[in-house]
Amino acid sequence: MSGFSRLLFIIIRFSLNINFFATKRLDFWRSYGHGGRMARKPTPLDGASRAIIEQLQQDGRRPYATIGKAVGLSEAAVRQRVQKMHEQGVMQIVAVTDPAQVGFSRSAMIAITVQGDLEAVAHQLEQLPEISYLILVTGKYDLLAECVAEDDDHLLQVTNSQIRKIPGVVSTETFIYLGLRKQTYNWGAK
Repeated sequence: MSGFSRLLFIIIRFSLNINFFATKRLDFWRSYGHGGRMARKPTPLDGASRAIIEQLQQDGRRPYATIGKAVGLSEAAVRQRVQKMHEQGVMQIVAVTDPAQVGFSRSAMIAITVQGDLEAVAHQLEQLPEISYLILVTGKYDLLAECVAEDDDHLLQVTNSQIRKIPGVVSTETFIYLGLRKQTYNWGAK
């Protein structure tokens, strides 16, 4: 596997949320001052907050009382900490779906090369409901967009009739997902 292929595989493998609320997710991050970009300075978390995050990564529906017993806090303290971490943009609690199980049988990562204003192109891509994950990257491509589509015809329509028509898009390269080998959200909190 070439260096670029391996890098792309790693990026795809860690594509965090296959969900259909990409714009809402971006609005969530923007509302906390991240501007849609990766946070550069992490929010300081104590051991109890890290333990709460780990509990929720194991089961996002776990009752606060159960979490409290596991981490040595009251139910009310857990509720307050979860609310504070949510308000600070540290975490979201969402339902992650399997696209194939809800009628979207084709998923792909679309690598996009842009000439001109990268932010303007990214803004246009954010508006497409089929784009579930969008990142600005360095290297051969400028953007990586995860697309969840009903089938090959739908993917072709999104790529050819929507993405390639955005002013500034020079080229695209589509990497169709053949199978998902690993997707995890329980990496903990440092």
